[in-house]
Amino acid sequence: MSTRSEDHGRESTPLFTRMRSPLGPLVLVGAAGAHGLDLRGIYFEGAPHAGGVVPADAREDDEAFGEVISQLCAYFDGTRTTFDVRLAPRGTAFQREVWRALAAIPYGETKTYAEIARAIGRPSAVRAVGAANGKNPLSIVVPCHRVIGRDGTLTGYAGGIDNKRRLLELERGASLASRRASVG
Repeated sequence: MSTRSEDHGRESTPLFTRMRSPLGPLVLVGAAGAHGLDLRGIYFEGAPHAGGVVPADAREDDEAFGEVISQLCAYFDGTRTTFDVRLAPRGTAFQREVWRALAAIPYGETKTYAEIARAIGRPSAVRAVGAANGKNPLSIVVPCHRVIGRDGTLTGYAGGIDNKRRLLELERGASLASRRASVG
């Protein structure tokens, strides 16, 4: 799926930008690394999880996020099913393990929290998997929206249940951009 950068030991220049999306404004956070941008987060602007995600010393740099924005736009248009960007999420070892399992959920498919727990070899850690899923800093690119309740219900999503539903519908075949244009 993506090239991952797990080297969090060295400091790099924190960067951010904002982009408009069919789901509303997104805040993208990253760092300038030796090999380009390391993406650290994609957040729904105004969502409770988005408060304070831009470091105080971050520099706004639209150009640095050009490739990420291009890939997100193609995803929203329904022409991209995977992402190829350097990811550098910050979290515990357990959280990163869960996020890797989320990244392995194929486009258009869903998994339950229990299935993710089994996939990481911790079948009794369903609640912990749910908590780690809720802390996923890379909305959309690391597809936590593809995780559903045991009974098939749509459960919590940092971007809101309506956006989770819209992302899953997109992955079932209709682009968000064309759907929004036909509605509005």
